Amino acid sequence: MKIAIIGAGAIGGYIGAKLALAGEDVTFLVRGASLEAIRSRGIKLIMQDGSEHVAGKVKATSDYAEAGPQDLVILAMKAHQVIGAVEEVPKLLGPETVVVPMQNGIPYWYFYRHGGDLDGRVVHSVDPHGRIATMIPAKRVIGCVVYPASELIAPGVIQHVEGDRFPVGEPDGSTSVRVTHVSECFIRAGFKAPVLDNIRAEIWLKLWGNLTFNPISALARSTLIDICQYPLSRDLAAAMMTEAQSVANRLGITFRLSLEKRIAGAERVGRHKTSMLQDVEAGRAPEVDALVGSVVELARLTETPTPHIDTVYALTKLLAKTMEEARNPPAPDAGAH
Repeated sequence: MKIAIIGAGAIGGYIGAKLALAGEDVTFLVRGASLEAIRSRGIKLIMQDGSEHVAGKVKATSDYAEAGPQDLVILAMKAHQVIGAVEEVPKLLGPETVVVPMQNGIPYWYFYRHGGDLDGRVVHSVDPHGRIATMIPAKRVIGCVVYPASELIAPGVIQHVEGDRFPVGEPDGSTSVRVTHVSECFIRAGFKAPVLDNIRAEIWLKLWGNLTFNPISALARSTLIDICQYPLSRDLAAAMMTEAQSVANRLGITFRLSLEKRIAGAERVGRHKTSMLQDVEAGRAPEVDALVGSVVELARLTETPTPHIDTVYALTKLLAKTMEEARNPPAPDAGAH
């Protein structure tokens, strides 16, 4: 299968390396140090057991037109970075090209073939002007939930931490030929990629923890076990998760795990820094709207009170604003002396 992967970070590099090692025709769309590293040395994957594997036959380019139409396009960047690539993505799309977004949070295509009064609605927190949906039509999308954890330790070098599940599903819940092909492709590469008949329920299950532990960890500079074992933050997490569950329930979603089991699962991960905390410590823009803002938006759509989520969202947005101003301070007044 001819596969383009936009981004060669922790997840893009991991899945791209495994797909290439399984014999797929993989092209990375990257820039800068990652482009040079992959072109000269391929992409290296260091597995959890310490074994090292190099996919030397992968291609890398920053030119989408050069890559040309693909069978499968994987969007392997964070949700707020998708908009920066949408103008170029159509150059990768042929008549039958399938797109698999691998972002956390509520996806831009969430209400495509959703049914009911909200069918076809744009999720403004992740696609403010509907531009993503225009350039990457939802009819091309296969939903996917990313469970593995990995790290980019150097350009073109990925350290796998744990996990191998990438469940996939059609937005309408059908078992189509194309979703079966995507599942089989991922399975050949060594992943667990079951075809689910309700991919939105799986999206919510992953989001349930992300919308809670990510912002709390970023605000409090704390790891998962810190949050879960300190009574005040554990209670806050439980309150946020209860509110999110109410939103999901009003959208027809039922969780297959109890709230306490979900918190216990996070606690077992131990002294893990969430991705949002890692971004804040590195001075990168945190992924706030897809993980938290989207739930606030859906809460308003379903008229569900979410006071704890709203408060944490406001604080995290302020943190993101403060960080952005520190990265890009306003120009001094030209008339000042």
